[in-house]
Amino acid sequence: MSKSAYYLGVDIGTTSTKAVLFSNNGEVISMHHETYPLYSPTPQVAEQDPDEIYIACKKAIAGAIQKSHIDTTVLHLVSFSAAMHSIIAVDANGKPLTKSITWADSRATASAEKILTDHNGHDIYRRTGTPIHPMAPLAKITWLRHEHRAIFEAAHKFIGIKEYIFEKFFGEYVVDHSIASATGLFNLEARDWDAGALAVADITAEQLSTLVPTTHILRTLRPAIATELGIEATTPFVIGANDGVLSNLGVNAIDPGVVAITIGTSGAIRTVVDKPITDPKGRIFCYVLTDKHWVVGGPVNNGGMTFRWVRDELASSEVETAKRLGIDPYDVLTKIAARVKPGADGLLFHPYLAGERAPLWDANARGSFFGLGLHHKKEHMIRAVLEGVIFNLYTVFIALEEVIGTPEKIQATGGFARSDLWRQMMADIFNQEVTVPESFESSCLGAIVLGMYALGEIDDFSIVASWVGSTHAHTPIQEHFDIYKELIPIYIRISRLFKDEYRDIARFQEKWVHED
Repeated sequence: MSKSAYYLGVDIGTTSTKAVLFSNNGEVISMHHETYPLYSPTPQVAEQDPDEIYIACKKAIAGAIQKSHIDTTVLHLVSFSAAMHSIIAVDANGKPLTKSITWADSRATASAEKILTDHNGHDIYRRTGTPIHPMAPLAKITWLRHEHRAIFEAAHKFIGIKEYIFEKFFGEYVVDHSIASATGLFNLEARDWDAGALAVADITAEQLSTLVPTTHILRTLRPAIATELGIEATTPFVIGANDGVLSNLGVNAIDPGVVAITIGTSGAIRTVVDKPITDPKGRIFCYVLTDKHWVVGGPVNNGGMTFRWVRDELASSEVETAKRLGIDPYDVLTKIAARVKPGADGLLFHPYLAGERAPLWDANARGSFFGLGLHHKKEHMIRAVLEGVIFNLYTVFIALEEVIGTPEKIQATGGFARSDLWRQMMADIFNQEVTVPESFESSCLGAIVLGMYALGEIDDFSIVASWVGSTHAHTPIQEHFDIYKELIPIYIRISRLFKDEYRDIARFQEKWVHED
């Protein structure tokens, strides 16, 4: 490895694309991000314009390169991370017939339920590692076939957002095993498209992209694109993996027994195993990192977005006060929540404001306060919301424990990690030490480490340990845990008892809430 070596990690996320340039000792040299909108005219729709994301991706890469002022001849690689579960129908000329339908889109709910009940959906999950849910491209393609037949029949291919961008960069449709393993169409053992899932979707393997390992390298960047990005046309592009598995790599949560917990807009719990593992109860996913590394865990829809909902809908006066004082409103709200003792005096909040994935896998799930009494005030509600997000993640943790055993260490990342109160809540509820890694650009860092591995510059992933320090560590407070362990069973029972009620209230809302 030369002394002057640089690596660019690109993360195509739900709200923005970020490009981060690293040196060969893991130091961040420059970064640039470009945002784009999520189109959600109804609660069920969550789409993005693939061309807006493509343009943002180019701008992010070019911006990071320009800010760095490096000699681009020593840019060793560009490696990619991307959000999972998006699907775009394109015609034979590569023109989108749909927007990019994101993981948050729930219009395929009925199709997912039909796959579960009529097509041995659980068996498909056990083969593919992706729970049957409207987030999955399998359900979305099936939905298109039933509800938008003309688009389905006109589609030449069904692709994800990373595939869309790579086709524009290189003129070929390729998908890495990691993104593919999150579609519900990829057989984990065979590492090929699953014939049974293809039959359910009524598509052929030719209508999907060519499968390649996460270490696949492309070196034929279109010259005009290279000029636009400000890099050499011969720069190696590593296809990379999905954002979740790369986040584990980027926070050094790759050894047995180490769990990464992320809370951003949504959230997830993940750990690395050495072979594909699925859950007999269907609660967790299994995705590919490399041929030797598999990531199991569960995603939740409702992370930081619930705190944002509190800020926007319940705390207008506190927000105005924060603005006048020049303070972050979230800091004000966490200070208010900290005045309330653990357990919020018996107030529980189920944070299913956007349905839920793990462990319920129920797009109809809805949020609720439980135990509300006259003794509760706004500060109790704020604390209950913060606790509810952690309780929900803990229920996924329980499922993970049943499958792989008790983890030894938690690495916590995401926007929530900036809050001392929220970090301590996690330690208390999980009854485990929680460490916050120093790296906040985990998916981009994971992408470049995977890229270095792909190019043969490193033999394994151990280099990450020397690059990722820790900023905070929290040990559980026993008296807090004693309170939480009484509340957790109640929290879990409520969410399981309400399945029919979730369905019925969701149907009511679809029928009435958004009619004029």
